[in-house]
Amino acid sequence: MTAKKNNKTKQIKLKRNIHQLDVKNKNNLKAIALKYDAKNSKAPKITGFGKGQIAEKILKVAEDNKVPFYEDSSLVELLSKLAINSEIPPTLYNMVAEILSFVYRLDRLAKKKKLKRKKKND
Repeated sequence: MTAKKNNKTKQIKLKRNIHQLDVKNKNNLKAIALKYDAKNSKAPKITGFGKGQIAEKILKVAEDNKVPFYEDSSLVELLSKLAINSEIPPTLYNMVAEILSFVYRLDRLAKKKKLKRKKKND
């Protein structure tokens, strides 16, 4: 998936494990956890933030639960300034919405493939 920002095309690449990240020093690693409940919230909420070992733990939980993550240091910097349990501001809606939309589409495709395999094996 590509996203356009300031007439530049940006490729959205999701990561599945920590080793795919472009981080030379894990002490500099930062991670943000987001949750979006469309029924109860207007926007995604920050559910966690960490640096160094805490960031590694956040990413490990995502990896263990097969939740893909997206690497964007500038977005992490912006989101890390927000309080835990706060909604992301409208100025970041588009950027976060594109990523979440992509993740949801991948999730639906994976479920369809799993269902097809199950029917094929029955």
